Amino acid sequence: MPHTIALVDDDRNILTSVSMTLEAEGFTVRTYTDGESALQGLLARPVDLAVLDIKMPRMDGMELLQRLRQRSGMPVIFLTSKDDELDELMGLRLGADDYITKPFSQRLLLERIRTLLRRNEASRAEGSGTPQGGVIARGDLVLDETKHTCSWKGKPVQLTVTEFLLVKALAVRPGMVKNRDQLIDAAYGENIYVDDRTIDSHVKRVRKKFRAVDDSFGQIETLYGIGYRYKEA
Repeated sequence: MPHTIALVDDDRNILTSVSMTLEAEGFTVRTYTDGESALQGLLARPVDLAVLDIKMPRMDGMELLQRLRQRSGMPVIFLTSKDDELDELMGLRLGADDYITKPFSQRLLLERIRTLLRRNEASRAEGSGTPQGGVIARGDLVLDETKHTCSWKGKPVQLTVTEFLLVKALAVRPGMVKNRDQLIDAAYGENIYVDDRTIDSHVKRVRKKFRAVDDSFGQIETLYGIGYRYKEA
């Protein structure tokens, strides 16, 4: 079955042109012109991936993403204003998987959509060569690749696709330092350019989620100027 993509933007020209491109590539597309209608539609009929503009009437993209993340871990790409770093960082901290700045190349958007969908499917597939049929256990941390679930001390931790892949990349080899380029490759795939601050924002959000479950969580360590590592409890 074709993947279903949601486009949420108050610019009808963007909705029309991007929809035509995606449909020509075999995707099913649903469009929304404001955040409120998108929230109702996406909760009633989930999609495989959503592309959200930030500045929209009735409910902006930031609030829409925040509301969606309470119910769904679907991959999300943000469309941000050119050179607006605040929008990008806020979007990542709220749980966006990727962002593209306007004006953007539709071929680039298509590539990012396909990359995210591949990662989402791969992370849900049974891991080859992973102990216990796709389950990674590191002390109090349990990652289930088959179900795409994460728990800490027996309590669920809701992670997005990107966050799940980052935690997995660190946890599979406790004590080993991963630099930002290695984490970008693990979370986004090779040949995808992502700014270093994107990884830093994702790690901050991951820590916040674990500390909401256990305020003493400190397994993800920062080595300033080098990268990150997972310290097994």
